[in-house]
Formats: sequence, structure tokens, C-alpha cells
Amino acid sequence: MTAREGRERVGGPVFWKIAGAGAAFQAGSSAVDTATIIASLVNHLTGNVYAVGAASAILRLGWLLPQLVVGFLAQRARRSMPFYIAGAFGRAACLAFIAVLLAVAGAGSGAWLAGAFLILWTLYAFISGIVAVPYNDIVGRSISSGARSRLLAWRFFGGGILALGVAALVHHLLATQPVLNAHALIFLLASVLMVSSAASFVSAGEPPAPAIDGEPAGRFRAFLADGLKVMRTDPRFRLFLYTQWVGGATFMALPFYVVAAARMGLGIEDVGILLGAQTAGALASNALWGHIGDRFGKLVLLQVVAVLRLAPPLGVFAILTLGDNGTWPMLPAFAALFVAIGALVNGMTIGYLGYLMEVSPNHKRPAYSAYFNALASPAALLPLAGAAVADTLSLEAVFGLAVLAATVQLALYARLARWENA
Repeated sequence: MTAREGRERVGGPVFWKIAGAGAAFQAGSSAVDTATIIASLVNHLTGNVYAVGAASAILRLGWLLPQLVVGFLAQRARRSMPFYIAGAFGRAACLAFIAVLLAVAGAGSGAWLAGAFLILWTLYAFISGIVAVPYNDIVGRSISSGARSRLLAWRFFGGGILALGVAALVHHLLATQPVLNAHALIFLLASVLMVSSAASFVSAGEPPAPAIDGEPAGRFRAFLADGLKVMRTDPRFRLFLYTQWVGGATFMALPFYVVAAARMGLGIEDVGILLGAQTAGALASNALWGHIGDRFGKLVLLQVVAVLRLAPPLGVFAILTLGDNGTWPMLPAFAALFVAIGALVNGMTIGYLGYLMEVSPNHKRPAYSAYFNALASPAALLPLAGAAVADTLSLEAVFGLAVLAATVQLALYARLARWENA
């Protein structure tokens, strides 16, 4: 690590500005969470499992696809903050436009509203994708390796506290307002929180990029060729990529937990409670994830989270197959599932971001982030595959495939651990 890199440790002003920015972002993201709010809204607008799966796939794919271009440009520019500013404030504007759309739409709005929403949602997703590369680069240069997991844990802890308030407000709005009016206010709240997040991150500044000895920027074709070379020659990078592909198969089930809850009798007003349960699980797990990541390493953290991935699909599978006899209180059962979902999503994000920073060379972090996320992008389409499975087979089959994928991911992490210890 260079003298310029990783200069900020726990407790410094840059650390807390970045953590605060992350907390506001997490709270804003909770207001447009694809597993609860978006899945429920799209299900209400369309009643179509493919549309529910598409909304989740669009967000993930939109976040991943722009990163090759952004990584190339950021590597050439040697400054990442301008790209962050464009993406962070741009996504907040998209959420505000969605709020206006839902506010002006009439109660009888039909397919045009669903189509307009998905168009704006797609724009939001792709603009959001601009942020990932500059965020990883700036954080990687600003925060020392031994403090990154705790930074992310504080980000999720603060975001969890704020998101509990968001969940309470969401529940109140969905219970007291017409559906579209309630969602318009929810998207407006998300936009305000995203603006606050961007302002805090920008105020932290960007440290100077490390010097590179005689490495020209090159052309985009050469940049792509270098990415393929990294894939071929770096076994650590390649194995980590495989785990992300399989992990995407596990998360293809996420938007369908709300669909399963609706099948078992829960109403749209219960979505706020499920969001609160998910937030509580994320909040309660932060200290544990931060400690494991910084004390035992990011790979160990990823392995622990991979074990936890088994719990939600197994749990909902049990509810769907055994809950029809009316002996199970459905809301507490699904709330418990969403507690586990919140914990594993937080742990996955903390471990994934931390490990990606570890495998990326200091002077090529924008490029490596772009390569990895672009190569991982096919997994973003798996929620659509989940919708096809749910439509042609059953919801139970979706969650069964998620269990299988989580098992395979555990085996790949074991291989990665053996390679690191060799």
C-alpha cells in the first residue's frame, strides 16, 4: 500500500463522511428495495411474475453494465469523483421523476403506468451503475484495508437506524394513503436521502491517484483485451467471479418472497412490516460482519454469509409447503425470513466490496472493478429465469434452486480458500 493510499483509519473525518454517505444511501435504497417495495408495487401494477423479476433484473443489470465504460474513462482521467457526482445526483433525479409520475397517475391507470414506471426505473438503474467504479476507487484509496469492513459496517448500521424510520413511514403511508400516492411519497423520500448521501461523499474529497510508471491510457479495445487477460491469468479473480455468478442464482429468488407472502394472505400494507424486519436483521448483524471481515478476512466473511444464504429459501419453502393448514401465523413467519434476508444482504455487500478491493491492484482499481462487475453482469438476468421457473413450475421450485446455488457457492469459496492458503 502506498503512503497516499489507505490514509484514513477508523475515526477520521473522511471515514465518517464516507460512512455517513453510505448510511444515507442505505436508507434511500431501503425505500426502493427490490425485495419489498418494488416487488410489491410492480405486482400491484401488473400482477405478472415476469414483470416482478424484470424489475429486480433491471436494477442489477443497470448497475453492472455501465461499469466497463466508466472504468475505462476513470482509469484514463485519473480522477473518479466527477463520475461519482454524475451518477449519484442523476439517480436521485430519476427517483424524483418516478415520484412525480406516480403522484399524477390516476387510480385507474393501466398498462401505460407500468410501462412508464419500468422505463424510468431502467434509467435509474443505469445511471446508478455509474457510481460503483468511482465509489470503489475512492474508498479504496481513502480507507486502509484494515478499516474497510468496519467502514461498511458503520455504513449499514447508520443506514439501518435511518431505514427503521423509513420502514415505519412506509408502513404508515401504505396503511393510510391510496397505493399510488403512498408510493409517490416513498420515492420522494428516497430521492431526498440519495441527495444527502451524494453531498456527504463529495465533501470527503478524493485523494491523489497513485503514480503509474509509463503506463499509457490506451484505447478502449486494449482496455477490454486487458480485462480478458486478467480473467485468464488471475485465478483468484476468476474464482471470485464464479462465486458471484452462482450467488446471483441464489438472489434470483429475492423478489419472489413478497409474491409468496401475498399468496399466503399478507396484504400490501404488510410490506412496511417486512421492510422493517429486513432492516432490523441488517442492523443487528452489522457489528458481527465488521468484526469478522477485519479480524478474520473478507473471504471468511463471505463463507459465513454463504451459509446464511441457505436459511431464507429453506424457510419460505417450509412455509409454502406446510403453511396451508392455517396453523402458522403468516406475518411473524415471513418477518423472521426477512430478518435473515436483511442480515445476509448486508453481509454479502460488506464481504463483496471488501474482497473486490483486496483483489484489485492499487493503481488499477477502477479497471478491475469495471472488469469484475461487467463479467458478473449475466447473473443479473437470473430473476427473469426465476420468473420463468415460477410461471412454468412453481414458486417452490425457485426457492429450491436458490438452495442448490447457495450450496455450490459454498464449495467455490472452499476452493478459493485452498488457493489462497496454498
